[in-house]
Amino acid sequence: MRIFSFEHSKIAYRADFALYLIASAILAICLITFGPQDQTLSMTCYVLSGIVSWTLIEYVLHRFVLHGLKPFSQWHAEHHRHPDALICTPTIISAALIIGLVFLPMLVLSDIWSACALTFGLLTGYLVYTITHHAIHHWHVRGSWLEYRIYFHAIHHSRQTHRGNFGVTSSFWDQVFRTK
Repeated sequence: MRIFSFEHSKIAYRADFALYLIASAILAICLITFGPQDQTLSMTCYVLSGIVSWTLIEYVLHRFVLHGLKPFSQWHAEHHRHPDALICTPTIISAALIIGLVFLPMLVLSDIWSACALTFGLLTGYLVYTITHHAIHHWHVRGSWLEYRIYFHAIHHSRQTHRGNFGVTSSFWDQVFRTK
């Protein structure tokens, strides 16, 4: 597999899920086991902030980067042409972005526990996004939250200009920015 290949082999595609699941589990265990007990409330707030922040990051990346900024929009167009293909951001890129834009800045601005808590929240949001996006394209479900997400994502894929329904895990930001 080439490092910047967006269509992955089954092994590489599944490894991405495994890496983020393991990283999230390690961060959760470290926070629970070794985190300072007197910072439980603030760490919980950082985790929740990371999860909520992910929904906005997901929306902004999908709307403005994947549908507006070359070469990313060209790569993402492949996903629209082949929605069942195993296409995703290479793990090395997503991991570098999370470390470089979330963990390290938070470490500089605060402490290791706050950085781990915020990163754990964001990783959890990203993991939910990757699983949801995979499920939207590969699972068949009825009567669930996922069926609702499949419906709105199908509208996104069916639009010629792809000008709406950018949220994969939530429609909240589509409602805020009137792109639903």
